[in-house]
Amino acid sequence: MGALGHEAGINMLEIKLHDGPARQGKYQDIETPNILKSAQELMVDDEPMPYDVPRELAEWSVQNTLKKAENGKGLAVIHGSKYVNLRLECANTLEEMGYRLFLVANSEELLKRPRDLLKIIINLRKNMNPNSALFFPFAELNFIPLLVYLGVDLFNQTTADFYARLGVMMTPQGNYDLKEYPVYDLNFEELKEYNRNSLDFVLREVRAHIKNGTLRNLVEERCCSSPEAMSALRILDRDYSDFLDKYTPLY
Repeated sequence: MGALGHEAGINMLEIKLHDGPARQGKYQDIETPNILKSAQELMVDDEPMPYDVPRELAEWSVQNTLKKAENGKGLAVIHGSKYVNLRLECANTLEEMGYRLFLVANSEELLKRPRDLLKIIINLRKNMNPNSALFFPFAELNFIPLLVYLGVDLFNQTTADFYARLGVMMTPQGNYDLKEYPVYDLNFEELKEYNRNSLDFVLREVRAHIKNGTLRNLVEERCCSSPEAMSALRILDRDYSDFLDKYTPLY
């Protein structure tokens, strides 16, 4: 194993507990699932590409991303746009280079496409090293329990800041545009702090449910507040029972 692989091994996710496919563990000094701080500084150079593009462009993005990652270390990006096999090729090659921390590209677009979200995340989780951590940079709060249930480990605080700039208050059940729903009179800094606290609460809540083996209950509750999340949960139960059964204890 090369120098990068040796260093990446130190940064593997240590899995301590499963609740279904969800994992609770430790990455460096943080308990997961949690917020990944300094994600921008950790990112390795990549070749960004939109989600819905011709295969040739997606292949070009993967090839250039892998080339740029050859001499890097830190947070690698899994590209491949809408093509699952390209996502797997990118992820597996990056793992062979020694990477163990991965950003899932096009996360915002995936939230709008429940079927594609499941196909990509579940195939990544099935085919990657279980000690590799998945980072989902953009996530609605009511989607986070489901994403963790699928095997996502890390999230980004910038989502909370982004919505604060739009004047949108984030809650575990959904978002409120404060111009239309003046629940609170908050300036930008106050709203940013509120949104960050909401994100922190959701992740603490998820970790507590994993410890108690009740995450599935929380997933069902939160998915009721999002048509996209509810669609994803229904498809998950219908089409991916093998993935769920793998982690379901028999009594």
